[in-house]
Amino acid sequence: MGYRVAVVGATGLVGQQVMRLLEERRFPVSELRPLATARSAGRVVQFAGEQLEVREASAETLRGADFAFFAASGDVSRELAPVAARAGTVVIDKSNTFRLDPEVPLVVPEVNGDALAGHRNLIASPNCSTIQLVVVLKPILDAFGLRRVVVSTYQAVSGTGAAALEELEAATRADLEGRPFEPQVYPQPIAFNVLPHCDRFEDEAATLEEWKLVRESRKILGRPDLAVTATAVRVPVRVGHSEAVWLETERQADPAALREVLAAAPGVVVWDDPTRNLYPTPLQVAGRDEVFVGRIRRDPTAERAFWLWIVADNLRKGAATNAVQIAEALIRA
Repeated sequence: MGYRVAVVGATGLVGQQVMRLLEERRFPVSELRPLATARSAGRVVQFAGEQLEVREASAETLRGADFAFFAASGDVSRELAPVAARAGTVVIDKSNTFRLDPEVPLVVPEVNGDALAGHRNLIASPNCSTIQLVVVLKPILDAFGLRRVVVSTYQAVSGTGAAALEELEAATRADLEGRPFEPQVYPQPIAFNVLPHCDRFEDEAATLEEWKLVRESRKILGRPDLAVTATAVRVPVRVGHSEAVWLETERQADPAALREVLAAAPGVVVWDDPTRNLYPTPLQVAGRDEVFVGRIRRDPTAERAFWLWIVADNLRKGAATNAVQIAEALIRA
């Protein structure tokens, strides 16, 4: 059986990755509709050896689709996702628009796939940094409980979009050549720099990215009381988000037990051998769909506290792969 699939935001980094993954994972597509805003309509994209013209996303161009992957702006999702869902299309939305809506499941299949039951044709896929975090936290929560989680992220510029990748390259060249450079995407230069500023600043002087980590993790893990706090940092890396995570368990554990639990967890790969300099880095995990964890060690200053280092490809598992996995889970159900 084949499915009619629409990709909204087909010319963007995540939309293009969704189409590549549909091919790679042999998702049963009978018809692919690449859609975007009016500005990108008319461009050509490739899928399964064919060149397809991008059309403007609208209620009409979405009509009759079995699945619609939304990888565009929140405004586009807000306008068109409910319309498509009411018309019978299963919408998997990557924007921030519906993630905290109590009527909309927020899903990472390895963590809370059961939340898909009873969906109303609208499913939210979490933020990229949240996805890799909860894939690792869930097996620890189940085995040892969690009292507190502190996260510092090191996020690649591709999380901001194609223009940010171009700015990183241009800024790097300018710096190496001794030329001045005026950033347009970021508030300060990103080349050879780090910015403790991902998304806009909100309550408590925290950024929206930091609040996403807090609120989305609580919803996905089913722990609205979980103590989570975060600092999100943009780094001059093309692809791959990294996270330094401190956590405190409720029950006694040790690094060996954590490694064993994580090694058996779905979607997790443990690379943790300091004697061989083995730990995950963004360059190593780019193009992979798993979440990688290393530097698993005890915090000697606190009881039942540990440090972890988590890395994942933000365009794949952090965005496109998770969305496609949701659709695959629905087909299997």
